[in-house]
Amino acid sequence: MKITITEIKSDNFQTLSNLVVTDENCKEVFKCYCLELPDKGNKRRESRIPAGEYKTVKRNSPKYKNHFYLLDVPNRDMILIHHGNYKKDTLGCILPGKDLIDIDGDGHKDVTNSVVTMNHLNKILPNEFFTEIKRK
Repeated sequence: MKITITEIKSDNFQTLSNLVVTDENCKEVFKCYCLELPDKGNKRRESRIPAGEYKTVKRNSPKYKNHFYLLDVPNRDMILIHHGNYKKDTLGCILPGKDLIDIDGDGHKDVTNSVVTMNHLNKILPNEFFTEIKRK
């Protein structure tokens, strides 16, 4: 299994992407969207992470419950895929959700149903896999 995150749109406020889970035969088994911070040169707590392929492991914490941890991100640590709907919910992590809708009326799209989406990802993904990030 593998996750591929492909940028759809990025501006000075945020980055929106498609997230696709594929099996060993490269067959798509799940698709959703994700929200990240904008590109600010990989600055900690201000920027999305760079393109690349990252070993990813399942992890659990009191704050995010079951989530995923991307290992060996250059000059960064604790980059997670976890639930959250709004840009304010991330400090560099990746927030998956079912749809892209401006939930809070601020003029920027948010991800919807993030907890449900994370629950589904946790059911279908193994304990270790790779996440590939593709940027425009």
